[in-house]
This record gives sequence, structure tokens and C-alpha cells, in this order.
Amino acid sequence: MHTPPSYDYDLAICGAGPVGMALAALLVQGGSHAGGIALLDAKSIAQARRDPRTIALSHGSRQILEAAGAWPVEATPIHQIHVSRRGHFGRSLLDRSEHTVEALGYVARYGAVVSVLADVCERLGIASVRPALVTGNAEDADGVSIAIDQDGAASSLRTKLLVQAEGGLFGQQQERRLTRDYGQSAIIAHVRVSSPIAHRAYERFTDEGPLALLPQDDGYALVWCVPPARAEQLLALDDAAFLARLDTAFGSRMGRFMHATPRLAYRLGLNAQAGGTARTAAIGNAAQTLHPVAGQGLNLGLRDAAVLARVLVQDSSPAGLSRYAGLRQADRGTTVRITDTMARIFTGAAPAQGLLGLSLGLLDIVSPARKTLAELMMYGRR
Repeated sequence: MHTPPSYDYDLAICGAGPVGMALAALLVQGGSHAGGIALLDAKSIAQARRDPRTIALSHGSRQILEAAGAWPVEATPIHQIHVSRRGHFGRSLLDRSEHTVEALGYVARYGAVVSVLADVCERLGIASVRPALVTGNAEDADGVSIAIDQDGAASSLRTKLLVQAEGGLFGQQQERRLTRDYGQSAIIAHVRVSSPIAHRAYERFTDEGPLALLPQDDGYALVWCVPPARAEQLLALDDAAFLARLDTAFGSRMGRFMHATPRLAYRLGLNAQAGGTARTAAIGNAAQTLHPVAGQGLNLGLRDAAVLARVLVQDSSPAGLSRYAGLRQADRGTTVRITDTMARIFTGAAPAQGLLGLSLGLLDIVSPARKTLAELMMYGRR
């Protein structure tokens, strides 16, 4: 007599960050059995709740979190996005009033988003296996066996389907099919200015790379992309010298930069591979790690989670995973191409950067084009 296979879970999600937890919550909100879903993560939930990193959420991501039962989140709304080219003609201003939304996006701390999602997942009864380091997995015709390490104790669990949602940073990942090192590092910090403009975000294109300022708390979250050698120099400066360099790079639109928190830097690159297997899929940074220009990384990941949840609620089988891969091709492909093209412009020749400035000027004149760009950033390709 044939013995049916035994499973611990119907679905295991490796990576309990915002994308992984959003997927779990959306599945249960859509009717899936909470007891059949497990979230695995190497960090404890207490560690994740304390994570101070800044993340940008689009209006579309807010809608996804609302569907997951994970909104409101403590966040600063963005009403306008000012896009410009430093020292050149061309700028565009995206405004919420053109799109009948409360905000174009939101700026939140990673820990705040994780906290709300963790509370939702706990309330829904979704299993949390953490801290647990996934050391490997083996797929066969009936399912996937996952090896884990918990404080030195090895164990395993069996699942019908596996979703990889733990991406990590560029340079610390296994190389995927589409990989590009942009020769840039992102410097991140929180800064204050003398004349802030409430709820306005800035994407400032410089000769070295994009410089983003996102309104948050009493100042701005800074993401300043520069060549690695330049990043090392900037990190080594004292606060006064660093702020002076930032003044020069950004300009005087908001007065002078007055304060900066301790600075960190990380390498930037593209590392993407959308494919999966019969019983596994990758979402978020596990499927595509992007340059931070336009702030699309997490938002694309949350769109991955929303589509996968919708598909698996209807068909939680290998056929469902295959259908999901097809549904995500257009949005993933478009977003990867846009961010990759913009990132490469800033490591290329000056004429290409001049064309970007001209394009920004045209965007501000042609309202339909400006609206299309804003909707792409808010919702992805639909």
C-alpha cells in the first residue's frame, strides 16, 4: 500500500522580513489555513523590531499592507517628489494632487513595518520558527526538506512548497543570472536641514550618482550614491566636513545641512533571477536586488508577495507557482530595466546624463508623461 507523504507545513517562507510576512498574512487573509504556513528567519523577532533602517513604501505598497491587515504603520507621508539634475537644465515635480491619493509614498523604519506585520501574523496564528538558520534544502517530486540550525541544534522540516524571501545585500549573495556591479556605494544617514519643506522628497542626480532625501521625523533619510573610493573618503570626514560636501552636492534648496547621524555605506549592484523550480519560488530581494534609484526594491518585492498570495489561494500546487512566474514577468522586467538603465547612466558618459536632464524637463511640461511615471513608481506595471 502506498503511504502518502507527510508534511509539517503546506508552505514554508524562508525570510520573515516585510515581504515574507506580508505574503503569509495575505495568504491567511485570503482564506488559506494559517496552521499550514511557517515563517523562518535567522533573526529573533526582538532583533527585527529594533532594526533602524529606513524604507520607502509606495502608495501601492500601502494598499498591499492594508490588505494584509498591517496598516497603519508609523511613517512620514510623501506629498511631492522633486526630481532634478544637479547643475543642469531639467527637473520634474510629482505631486499627490495629480493622482487623488493621500500620499505618493511613505517613509518608515524597517523595524516599525516588521512590528506591525509580526503582530498580524501572530494574531492570525501563523507559525514562526526563529531564530533559525536555514542551512540547506532538498527538493523531490513530493515536496521540499529544509535543514535548519537553531542555536547549534540541527533539525529539519518538510513542506509542500518553499518560498525564498531572504535576499541579503548585493556582494553578499550568490551570483544570479543577471548581475551587474555599478561601481557605486550608498552612504546612508539621517540628516537635518535649516529650511525643510514638509512632506517633499528629493531625487537629485549628480555627476557621481543619485542623491535621495526622504522626509522622516525631524529631518531626512539620506541615500547618497557615489564611487566606492569617494564613499570611503566621505565616511572618514568629521561631521562638519561631511555636511559641507553634502551642501555642495545637493545645493541650497533647503538651506544648509545642519546635522548628520553616524554614516554607513554598502555596495550597489543588480542581481536578479526570476526563475524557480517546481516547488520553490523566490520573491523580493531573493529574486531581484536593485539599485536604490527610484526606491523600487521593497515595493517590487511586496508586489511579488501580493501576486503570489492571490495565485496560491486559488492553487497551492506546483502549477500555481508556474502561473505566478508568468504573471510577474512584465512588472519585474520593466522595473529592473528602468532602475538598471538609470543606474548605468551615472557611471557612463556625460552626454547620456545630459539627455536625462532634458527628459526631466520634458516630463514637467508633458503632464501625461509625468502621471505615467508616478503611477509606475506607485503601482508598478499593471
